Amino acid sequence: SRAQRYQVLLHVDAETLSVEGEQGRSELEDGTRVSAETSRRLACDASVVAIKHGTDGSVLRVGRRTRTISPALRRALEARDQGCRFPGCGLRFTDAHHVKHWADGGETALSNLLLLCAHHHRLVHEEGWKVEWWGGDQPAFVDSRGQIHVNGRGSAPQLPPDPVDFLIADTRRRGADPDFYTAGARWKREADIPDRVYSPAMEAVA
Repeated sequence: SRAQRYQVLLHVDAETLSVEGEQGRSELEDGTRVSAETSRRLACDASVVAIKHGTDGSVLRVGRRTRTISPALRRALEARDQGCRFPGCGLRFTDAHHVKHWADGGETALSNLLLLCAHHHRLVHEEGWKVEWWGGDQPAFVDSRGQIHVNGRGSAPQLPPDPVDFLIADTRRRGADPDFYTAGARWKREADIPDRVYSPAMEAVA
């Protein structure tokens, strides 16, 4: 089995782990508050113990410790990814990341997991990046500006089956509404062109 590299005791409400949930308890053993997204990142690849509390805070039931990622699944994941899947990285010391978090109903299965180094795992959870599958097992990383980054193994990027459909869907997902003139020049007539530019240009072609 895979030994735990370190142990951090984190107390977090189940609702806090859910992306749609309310903000609740999310703190370390010493009471230090941490963000909900930090809790989600730490819970991606960790041992989990479910504890049921009463309304007065008393402990009613303590569940068994469970590994989010089993040793066998971790070996399969390492054999497939061979390091961090973030474009241009490839570091071998990694965390297993749920593309759809298990707290939101995502499966703990090879098809919903990929390896990320600690830096890029934090980038995805706490810096506004998102991960989407881009056909097969090719992940696409979307930054906070909506730019898409692919190719995490040093090979040529793989295009989706229909690039046009993918771009249309991605544009709609980001709420953009381009029209015929979106990529056109702003200047509509010669008077809009500064004289210091227009005059030399006309002399050059005269």
